[in-house]
Amino acid sequence: MLSFDWPWILALLPLPWLAFRFLPAVSEQQAALKVPFYDHCGSDETLSAKNPKRRASLFLLIAIWVLLLLACARPTWIGDPIQLPASGRDLLLAVDISGSMKTPDMVWRGQEINRLDTVKIVVGDFVVRRESDRLGLVLFGTNAYLQAPLTFDRNTVNRLLQEAQLGFAGEKTAIGDAIGLATKRLRQRPDNSRVLILLTDGANTAGQVTPLKAAQLAAQSGIKVYTIGVGADEMKQAGLFGSNFGSRTINPSRDLDEGTLRSIAEETGGEYFRARSPKDLEEIYTLMDTLEPIEQEAETFRPTQALFYWPLLWALGISLLLIITRLLPNRSQSM
Repeated sequence: MLSFDWPWILALLPLPWLAFRFLPAVSEQQAALKVPFYDHCGSDETLSAKNPKRRASLFLLIAIWVLLLLACARPTWIGDPIQLPASGRDLLLAVDISGSMKTPDMVWRGQEINRLDTVKIVVGDFVVRRESDRLGLVLFGTNAYLQAPLTFDRNTVNRLLQEAQLGFAGEKTAIGDAIGLATKRLRQRPDNSRVLILLTDGANTAGQVTPLKAAQLAAQSGIKVYTIGVGADEMKQAGLFGSNFGSRTINPSRDLDEGTLRSIAEETGGEYFRARSPKDLEEIYTLMDTLEPIEQEAETFRPTQALFYWPLLWALGISLLLIITRLLPNRSQSM
């Protein structure tokens, strides 16, 4: 649909005709140079309004005037309505990428994989499902940093998650700093939509802020924190030279601080979950869809495209054409 931002400018279309019709002709006499060859340049017929060349020039001038007014009226093409993701939750994912996340105590489709690879598979599917949420990604180890700010671009968030590498943020675990960074990013967002999902396999061993202090700050900012402790309870450790001789069963999650993670969730009104396998993790994130439902209110917008430059370009082109047609006869006569 075509519309004009300033359609009232088109009321100036008859202005040149009104000026020509009602304003008196200029009678002022001024000195002028005598041109000896003027008598050979044309006759009264050349200056006559009935002369085809003059009529063509007049038509071009009118066209330039009309095109300039059209450009000033700011024509805009308004496209068909496009549905936008509804304004749902502002949801930050905080994922532990410390050295302990390389522990291969998860089984996915019959193969042993480490914890981070499991998170990439399950959380990646969760990210794709959250169509109406603004999602962001915080990665933390010894340090915490914002990998992806809050955005509707789920594909980019998922890609950045898949590209996360073990140990890039350090070998230790700064749970408090991760919550603090997420709080800083979420506290400016609208109320009742601030959610942090924090996933880790250990205890707080680094950082400037303790997890419980960070949880208090998050609670004061109205941020709900869901915590997930990931890691199997049992893992068979191979014996000498990788054989079963001397093998033993260990608890790879012995360093997981479930008490602190549970306290963080309780302090902020969230919940604590325990993921001992990829299936557990899938069920947790499916439950998240229920606990933090996606908004269903549809939002639409109509794309707009400015078109003023088209009549402006045409006016410029016609002006150049008019100048050229005026110069060519004079040049041919001078030669």
